[in-house]
Amino acid sequence: MKCNSLEEVRSNIDRIDDQIIKLIAERTDYVKQASSFKKSEDGVKAPGRVEAVIKRVREKAEKYGANSDMVEVLYREMISRFVSMEMDVFKQSQ
Repeated sequence: MKCNSLEEVRSNIDRIDDQIIKLIAERTDYVKQASSFKKSEDGVKAPGRVEAVIKRVREKAEKYGANSDMVEVLYREMISRFVSMEMDVFKQSQ
């Protein structure tokens, strides 16, 4: 979409940020649920799964024209935070 002003650009960025935050909240709920299916701390950390997700999001980034290196950095940080959160939930359930 071609914007005609900086205000229009910012409005669209704000709209997208709102969607991203809603999706992060939804992802958070699923991450918390996942901990109930894990049997160990190693299962929570799941390095193989992390690398599979990174591979998938890099491919999606390329497909959609996003910077795959930036997407990887963002996802690695997000996953790290989610794993920490999931570990807390997992330990509380033990």
